[in-house]
Amino acid sequence: MFDKIADTLKQYLPDAGDALVDQAMTALNDPNTGGLHGLLEKFQASGMGAQVQSWIAKGENLPITADQLKSVLGNEQVAAMAAKFGIDPAQAADKLSALLPSLVDKLTPDGQLPAKS
Repeated sequence: MFDKIADTLKQYLPDAGDALVDQAMTALNDPNTGGLHGLLEKFQASGMGAQVQSWIAKGENLPITADQLKSVLGNEQVAAMAAKFGIDPAQAADKLSALLPSLVDKLTPDGQLPAKS
């Protein structure tokens, strides 16, 4: 299922890059970091509950900025992801902030978070 979602995202966001989509999918499925639930809880705790709910629910996804993404994930984590792809951290934050709402939307097609595993 997740491979199919990643392939779909690569079609919709070709400028995001295959490796970036793959890395995001890996992070969202990693039980050691809380996976999708853990990431969304971080955003909600940072005052972005409305954005998170829009990504999960059916309908339009509210955007986030690169600065909002960095404030939730932390500059170190964004820099580490950027280093894996050989891109500037600002560029990684821009791409990830554009990718994340669509990614969460594709992982919650029925407007519900999947059960925690």
